[in-house]
Amino acid sequence: MTTIWSTREVTRLAGVSSRTLRHYDHIGLLRPTDIGAGGTRHYDRDQLLRLQHILVLRELGLALPEIAEIVDGDTDVVDTLRRHHRRLLAESDRLKELAATVARTIAEHEGGVPVGATEMFDGFAGDPYAAEARERWGDVAREAQERAAAWSPAEKADFLAELERVNELFAGLLRGGARPADPAVQEVVARHHAWMSRSWRPNRDGYLCVGRMYVDDARFTANIDRTQPGLAMFMRDAIEVWAPANLES
Repeated sequence: MTTIWSTREVTRLAGVSSRTLRHYDHIGLLRPTDIGAGGTRHYDRDQLLRLQHILVLRELGLALPEIAEIVDGDTDVVDTLRRHHRRLLAESDRLKELAATVARTIAEHEGGVPVGATEMFDGFAGDPYAAEARERWGDVAREAQERAAAWSPAEKADFLAELERVNELFAGLLRGGARPADPAVQEVVARHHAWMSRSWRPNRDGYLCVGRMYVDDARFTANIDRTQPGLAMFMRDAIEVWAPANLES
C-alpha cells in the first residue's frame, strides 16, 4: 500500500509552509499526488523525494526557474545529487573555517592574540561574481562553481597561484614587445586554457567570449591590468588567434 502524506504532515516533516507548497503546485514545480475533500493536498514518496531535491537546491542558492530546469531535466538524478553532496560538504568545511575565524576574532576582542591579516578573512566565500556568472552562463557556470566548491583548500590555492603565474608570463611577454600571435605567447594561451579547463572546459566560442569579456567588462580589465597596463587587451588578442586554430565551436 502506498503511503500518502497530507499537506499538514509534509509541512511538519520538511519545515515548509502550506503556502510554499501551494506556490510550488501553482508554478508546476511540485504537484500533489491528488487533492482530497476540502482541497487537502496529498503527497506520496516520489513527491517527498522531489521536494527534498528542491529544498537542497534552494539551500545552494538557486532560483526556482533554475531548480525547475534541473529537477525536470534529463540528467541522472543520483549523479546530480552526488554533485550537490560534494558541494554541501565543501560548504560545511567553509562554514567551519569561518566559525573558527570568528572565534579567533572574539578571543582577540577579549584580550587574546591578535588575528593576522592573512587569517582575518578565512572562510569567506570570496566570489563576488558567482551569482552574475550563473545568470550569464547558466548550467555551465553552475557546474563549474560546483566543481570548484568541492576543491580542497590546497587545490583552490594552486588554482589561484597558477592564474597568477600565467598572467605574469603574459605580462612579461607584453613588456618584452611580443605580439599576440608569437609562438611564445600562443604557448601561454594554451596554458591559460588548460588552467580554465580545471573548472570549465570552454569551446572555441566560449573561450573567445571570455577573452572579449576581459576587455568589455571594466571590472575584469581593471583587475587584469593591475599586473601590467594593457594586459587584458593583449590576452584577448592572443586568445583571438589561438582559439580558432585549436578549439572546436
